[in-house]
Amino acid sequence: MDKIDRKILKILATDARAAVSHVAENVGLSQSACTRRIQALEASGQITGYGARLGHKTLGFHVTALVDITLSTQVEEDLARFERAVSEIDGVVECALISGAHDYRLKIVAKDLDDYERLHREHLGRLPGVTTISSSFVLRSVPTRSEADALFGAG
Repeated sequence: MDKIDRKILKILATDARAAVSHVAENVGLSQSACTRRIQALEASGQITGYGARLGHKTLGFHVTALVDITLSTQVEEDLARFERAVSEIDGVVECALISGAHDYRLKIVAKDLDDYERLHREHLGRLPGVTTISSSFVLRSVPTRSEADALFGAG
């Protein structure tokens, strides 16, 4: 990956709908050369997809919970069973296997506290192998640098 590839990634990370002509112009390539670079970045897995960032609150989801979960075992089959079950729960937007006192951290969006309580009762409490669930609620999301800026610098 060279400086041009990093510039392409930063542009597309900022605006996934950017026209190839716009990207090419900003990185100093022809459209065909830029297209080949983008395709190579996609083929190598450095670009894994394109999507819109959703405004959770404007869509009616006013609560974000960070949920730490501890399982009874660390057996691979149990981890896989847990991960399959979590992937089926509406509202879970992230699931990470973590180090430390807990095994997993979930990021969950819900309409309100009643909706989260329902999700906790109907889904989280029934997940396979769970021994503890610890929920924290996001009070405010602090703007940070974009993913591309964090990886490649702002310059």
